[in-house]
Amino acid sequence: MAITKKQRIAMAVIVLIGLLAGGGLLLTERHKTGEEAEQAGEAGHAHKEGDDDKKAAPAAKEAHEEREERSVKLTEDQVKKAGIAVQAAGPAKLQAAAEFTGEIRFNEDRTAHVVPRLAGVAEQVVANLGQSVRKGEVLAVIASNSLSEQRSELLTAQERRDAARVTYEREKKLWQEKISAEQDYLQAQSALREADIAVRNATQKLAAVGATGSSANLNRFELRAPFDGTVVEKHLALGEAVKEDASIFTVSDLRSVWAEFNVAPKDLATVRVGQRVSVSSTAFESKVEGTISYVGALLGEQTRTARARVTLTNPDGAWHPGLFVTVAVYGENQDVPLTVPADAVQTIENQAMVFKAVSGGFEATPVKVGRSDGRTVEVLGGLKGGDQVASKNTFVLKSELGKASAGHEH
Repeated sequence: MAITKKQRIAMAVIVLIGLLAGGGLLLTERHKTGEEAEQAGEAGHAHKEGDDDKKAAPAAKEAHEEREERSVKLTEDQVKKAGIAVQAAGPAKLQAAAEFTGEIRFNEDRTAHVVPRLAGVAEQVVANLGQSVRKGEVLAVIASNSLSEQRSELLTAQERRDAARVTYEREKKLWQEKISAEQDYLQAQSALREADIAVRNATQKLAAVGATGSSANLNRFELRAPFDGTVVEKHLALGEAVKEDASIFTVSDLRSVWAEFNVAPKDLATVRVGQRVSVSSTAFESKVEGTISYVGALLGEQTRTARARVTLTNPDGAWHPGLFVTVAVYGENQDVPLTVPADAVQTIENQAMVFKAVSGGFEATPVKVGRSDGRTVEVLGGLKGGDQVASKNTFVLKSELGKASAGHEH
């Protein structure tokens, strides 16, 4: 059947309407899909923000709790009673310091080796190792045949002198009365002088060995402490035979000790007698200041270094000979932008900290420290200029912080 022209036009219109309807549906679906995706994205973003807030909340809480654990609550009155001073962190002049490893040694100027100076046998041993002794205190008693002979010589000389004096007085009187010749008087005078010389000679022999002639037992010899000190060496037992040059006791006055350290040739120009130093030890939290008293002019054959020495007062006996120390030799001043007093820095759990003043007390604040001259410490991080920190009696705050930490753990 032949399709008329009107039928073809009607079919074309139907196809066109179908295409337009299909395109509109496709656009509607695409628009709907885009809206759904956008809504899903917004929901996901909101969910992510919610998760971040949930994560941030515990972190903030943990940081707050950590600050609380590092806080020390004190009133102004408590701070005053504890003697805690506050100072602002800021610039200061710092003395450059070169550090050397050293060792505490006996002060040889206050150390004596006690020797008998006469051969003999130990009859009595009084002093013990480590014992504190006073000057003149008996350390031991030695029996010596040589001493017996010397005392006998002195006694004989004294008796001869007494006899010579009697003869001299008699001859002098006879000569004055013109009864005897002058020659007899002069001979008696000469004999008395010789007897006096013999007595002085015997006395000096005994004095040379530290003995006297006045003793009931001619062979007994008492060894005595040369000065106040401590017996640091003992090489004598009861009944032991000793030689005249044997060092049987060493006594040292430990109220004064030496801190000795080796100086390489490159550092000799910066280490001089009279220079200020600080001596510290890792064995205990203590530091003492002094001055260099000696710098060797010669280098050691083995070490190729010069020996330097600091004389330290040691009234409490804390600086024991043999203790390894660090000697900081201070040089010229240097300008440092941010510092705190050395007493402001405390080590807590292997971390350098200062106690920063906050409302109601102090807060232990970790800091990164740099150079130090023993009085002032350079701060490289953790503080800013003007921050108020505890600068005196900070050990009180450290103790209180330890008590608070123990309470939290409990």
